[in-house]
Parts: sequence; C-alpha cells; structure tokens
Amino acid sequence: MDVIEWLLRSEPYVEYNTRISLLEQLETNDEVQRAKKRMLDDSRIKIILKELEGWPGYALKRHNDAKHLIHKLAFITDLGIDKSNSTLKHVSDRIFKQQSDEGAFQIIVNIPTHFGGTGEDELLWMLCDTPIILYSMLKMGWQDNKRIDQGINYLRSLVRENGWPCTSSPKLGGKFKGPGRRSDPCPYTNLIVLKAFAQHKELIRSKESKIGIDTLLSLWEQRKQIKPYLFGMGTDFKKLKAPLIWYDILHVTDVLSRFEWIHKDERLLEMVDIIIEKANSDGVYTAESVWRAFKEWDFGQKRESSPWITLLVYQILKRLKKYP
Repeated sequence: MDVIEWLLRSEPYVEYNTRISLLEQLETNDEVQRAKKRMLDDSRIKIILKELEGWPGYALKRHNDAKHLIHKLAFITDLGIDKSNSTLKHVSDRIFKQQSDEGAFQIIVNIPTHFGGTGEDELLWMLCDTPIILYSMLKMGWQDNKRIDQGINYLRSLVRENGWPCTSSPKLGGKFKGPGRRSDPCPYTNLIVLKAFAQHKELIRSKESKIGIDTLLSLWEQRKQIKPYLFGMGTDFKKLKAPLIWYDILHVTDVLSRFEWIHKDERLLEMVDIIIEKANSDGVYTAESVWRAFKEWDFGQKRESSPWITLLVYQILKRLKKYP
C-alpha cells in the first residue's frame, strides 16, 4: 500500500498536514488550500473552536483531562490552525490578559488541600500546565512578542541541574507538591517545556533545552530503576495514543525528534524502533490506547488503522531521516 496516498485520501486534517509536513507543499498550494478549507469545515473542529471561545473554561483538576480546553487548544494548533483564525485570536487575547506577573500563562485550576492547594477554583499556573499554553501560543505564530519572551524567560529561570521540577505559582506559597520528592525532576513537565522550546529557533540548542533532553533520555535509560512522580515508562507508556496529551512514547519521541542534534542518540533511536515495530503489514499504525474525549476521531478507536497516528509516526521518521 502507498501510505502517502492513503493519508491523502483520509480525513481533511490528515491530508492538509500530510501535504505540509511530509510533501513539504507550500501553504499557497491550491491542493493545500482546498484541504485546509475542508478541515475548517469539519464539524468536530467547529465544535472545539466553539468550546475554545469560552477560554479558559472549567477548572483543571487532572492534568491529563483530555476534555479540558488546554489540551483541545494544543490539538487545534497541532492541526495547523493559527492566530489568523478569529477564535484563536480571541483565545490569545484572553491568555495574554491572564498572564501572571512573573510571566507564566495561567488557567483556572483547583488543587486539593492535600496537595497544598485551597480546594477552590483559582486563576494561577503550575509547571505541568503553563508550558502547554506557551506551546500553543508559539504554534499559533506569536514568536515575536514581548509577552511570549517574558513567559519563555521565566520558564528558563526555573530549570535545575536535573531538569524542571514540580512547582507552581507563588500564590500557593510553595505548598504545592505532586506525588514525588521535591529534588526529583517532573518527567511530564520536562516533556512539555521542551515541546514549547522546540517551537522557537533560539531555544533549540539552549542550555536549558539540553538539560531537559538529557533528563528525558536518562529517565528512559533508567526506566527500570526509577519512576519520578509516578511517571513510568513501561507497558502503558509504550502504547500509541493521540492526541499528544500525556507522558507516552509517541509524545516523547515526537518532541525529542524536533532537536536535530540528538537524532543519533541511541536512547532516542531505541524508542523509535519500538514504535516502528508496531506498524502493520501495510506500514500503517493503530491506536493502542484512546482518549474517550476524542472517540469520534480516527485515533479514538482501536479497531482500525489510524491515519493521524500514522502521520505522527511518519513525521518523526522524516525528521530522523528514517522515512520509508
């Protein structure tokens, strides 16, 4: 089977991103424009954009709540919808307006008292959510903005020798702590900070990015011995899942593959080889775990091959020059 042709015949959002990322067609290309129009006409995308008009939405209680607007915003920007869209411009304005004094972007969260919170809805930031907002803003095209620079510089200031820790807004008075030792790095936080930094050319080779990358690769190397903040890298970690929301092998390799200078690192290639082995006889991939919030999408079921997951894998392989 010709996988590229299969991707081009699938959902408009897959076709559009296949043309842009794999075929490297320009945005001005007629076929690209037609695919983008069909993508924006998709009722599922219209529903998410409508939901995003209510940003920041309900209080975040679980950081892997796939229904929350923070993750839906990241997914919409992953599809290639940017700040030229009126809804995303509105969301951007709200995000800038709710930026903290120190520079981190905030949302409504509700932290239980036993984790150091008040148990009430509050506008603040945690290092396991604010990088997702920064990532989405960069994907939307806000690189040349002083407020973005402020957010980036604040995240850079929080890195330690072993990566980014589990920390949160000064509003909490340093009381918040996830289920781990304060001296440990938070695997998920390091992943999403790197995800944001990979969208800014000046941060690709930054000292902070190198620390975060070494942290993630070392965690893979020591996966049988350590599990900081309960983030393991075992059976569940290795299941293919989309959108890229939590700490799993597809998300980690997607982020790390964006840093060209580590493309030959054996630890990264080991993860990629595990993914490659999951292809079926046609060279395409199927979801092995799903987010129920996205059950209406091709990657929201485990019965049939998923064009979107296949595209995500092929994008990783293309960056690594392992493209079939």
